[in-house]
Amino acid sequence: MTKSFGSRCEQIAAIVRKDFLIGLRRRATFAAMMMFALTAVASLSLSTGGSFVEPKILSAMLWVVIFFAASAGISGTFDDEAQACTLPTLKLYAAAQAILFGKMAGVLLSLIALTTFILPIFLILFDVAVENFFLLTTTLLAGLVGLSAAGTLTAALTTSATVKGGLFPILLFPVTLPIFLPAIALTEAAFTGAAFEASALVVIAAFDAILILASSILYDYL
Repeated sequence: MTKSFGSRCEQIAAIVRKDFLIGLRRRATFAAMMMFALTAVASLSLSTGGSFVEPKILSAMLWVVIFFAASAGISGTFDDEAQACTLPTLKLYAAAQAILFGKMAGVLLSLIALTTFILPIFLILFDVAVENFFLLTTTLLAGLVGLSAAGTLTAALTTSATVKGGLFPILLFPVTLPIFLPAIALTEAAFTGAAFEASALVVIAAFDAILILASSILYDYL
């Protein structure tokens, strides 16, 4: 069993490495995510005109930017295999679960890179002082895990869709809404330094686990 687990981990690592190398050669998707996030944050900042914005609104704006920027990149998670018709070959090399978790890990890493890029810009443009940086980091990471799980499964479901660009966020948003609502409240608490309910973190973690488990079960039938 240990050998099987080790082999599965090697397959996951190989898939992550493959997607990373492909991403280096074709940087358009990641660049689109970055440019969308940057443009959205800059436009929102200009629209406020330097006026005071409630921390709760700022928290919601941050997660909205992350969601739509992520949607621009996650939707094409399986496009390379679909266009080259290599997904059946990939399934011969690796187990379905290894493919799923390899893709999920790759998506999570790209979202962490996206958030690391956009968060300082967001904080500077809106002049936000983070009072609880540990809470903010924990909330962002927990939210990104759930977004990665839901996004990877949704990308697999919409791979052959002809209107995937519009369909993907419509399918993804209701699934991730239970994560975003407590994440927005926790982000607001991190900005203001106010007391927060630890149960909100538990809710996010629980939904993360549910999404990962559901993705693992449903992917075998795709």
